[in-house]
Amino acid sequence: MNEILDWILNTVQSVDPVARTLLAALGIMLETSVLIGLIVPGDTIVLVASTAVDGVVEYFALVIAVIAGALIGESIGFALGRWFGPHIKRSRLGRRLGEENWAKAQRYLDRRGGPAIFISRFLPVLHSLIPLTVGMSTMRYRRFISWTLPACVIWTFAYVSVGSLAAGSYRELSRDLHWAGYLFVAVIVVFLVAAWLAKRLIFRSESAHMEHRADEETAPADTSASPSDGEGPDAAASDPSRPSTGF
Repeated sequence: MNEILDWILNTVQSVDPVARTLLAALGIMLETSVLIGLIVPGDTIVLVASTAVDGVVEYFALVIAVIAGALIGESIGFALGRWFGPHIKRSRLGRRLGEENWAKAQRYLDRRGGPAIFISRFLPVLHSLIPLTVGMSTMRYRRFISWTLPACVIWTFAYVSVGSLAAGSYRELSRDLHWAGYLFVAVIVVFLVAAWLAKRLIFRSESAHMEHRADEETAPADTSASPSDGEGPDAAASDPSRPSTGF
């Protein structure tokens, strides 16, 4: 096991640190931008890149690059939603996602406002749809970023820290313990399982805000929220076919 892991980790570490960091940023940017996140495993790319971190400088360089990549991807999703949202929704890929997923994203944003943006960063599918949905709403870009930034920071520190600490500990222990490789694998597996369980728990706790309610068909719209909040009913576009151009 140690020999295999040594080969894998050394191969990753042999990649130029600058190129490795930029690839991780590109991977997470693609994951968080429009619908590509359903295909590109950005979290896996970041986790693998973090195993090659050597020193504090490389650690923080990777953290900053991944946060920047995530924010660029989220911003691309927002801009595309603002300018081309309805067309993307009607595209082949948009139709393959299913009208219900789009409706869930819209209902979630309508009911939870800003917190939906923060929480969706940790939920599958929604983390790709929410930026588009926000772009099709009346919420301003600066409010969108203020909610997604802390989520991206938390996510980045979690993945980069676990990957770098697990790999660093393995390199120290592997000199004396022949089963250090199994310990490394166990740490990564436990982290991934914990992340998956956390996502499931978050989704279950938030699912009530995404489901259709029969009373909404006849209930009057709630107009009590201030238009400047960028949350609640104001977060939904009054006419998705004519998105607002304000950032």
